[in-house]
Amino acid sequence: MICKICGGISEKIFSGKVLQKYDVDYFQCRQCKFIQTEEPYWLQEAYQNSINIEDTGLVERNLLFLKRTSMLLYFLFDRGGKYIDYGGGYGLFTRLMRDYGFDFYWDDPFTQNLFARGYEHSKGITERYELVTSFECFEHFQDPLKELEKMLAFSDSVLFSTEIFVNAAPLPNEWGYYYFSHGQHIALFSIESLEFIAKKYKMNLYTNGKSFHLFTKKSIGNILFKLLLKTALLGVPSLIKLAMGSKTKFDSMHSQEQRKNTH
Repeated sequence: MICKICGGISEKIFSGKVLQKYDVDYFQCRQCKFIQTEEPYWLQEAYQNSINIEDTGLVERNLLFLKRTSMLLYFLFDRGGKYIDYGGGYGLFTRLMRDYGFDFYWDDPFTQNLFARGYEHSKGITERYELVTSFECFEHFQDPLKELEKMLAFSDSVLFSTEIFVNAAPLPNEWGYYYFSHGQHIALFSIESLEFIAKKYKMNLYTNGKSFHLFTKKSIGNILFKLLLKTALLGVPSLIKLAMGSKTKFDSMHSQEQRKNTH
């Protein structure tokens, strides 16, 4: 196969039993080490529910991302700017970030917005944001570069999560992130593939080397990036919430006004 990241040659490395019934071939690029499945004909079945039943870490993960993102935005970006969560799921992260005082908006064509209603990105309107977040989405993309370009139309900075591997491709029984059971992970990134993308789009890559990454035109430094992520676990985000001023009550009042205007 042709690598969807760098255009190099991808060779079959193993087959996995997807959804407990499909023998699916996995290919790795010789050049950037990106791993992709064969063309994913099973996706309609895999996405009968956009959020799979095995994702029991959804809430815990959003709380962690809330802390980390708050630190990065407060100290490195325009804290008064507008932000968008791409592939925002049920809207939990958007709601949490608004509760912490950041002007966040939601975008996801495949999932119902339950928690951040009224704060959807307006379709058809070209608008620039200070930064895009996209958590646990990249591994789901059939065409990762096309999706990234959609994000870059919003902003020059993309903060995202996806587990990466370093050096050799993990064996099927050694890396649970393949998630053969639900079949939604079809794009798996190496550090080299992220570095290739950053170079292709003339951006800097900052990463914790595991699962949390930033593409940006800004010059930050990886040491500072990692330091802010570690500090996020020490209670500083609570102080950021106080400094920013939560939008929780404001959003509630805004929703009441909108309801009155519709009657």
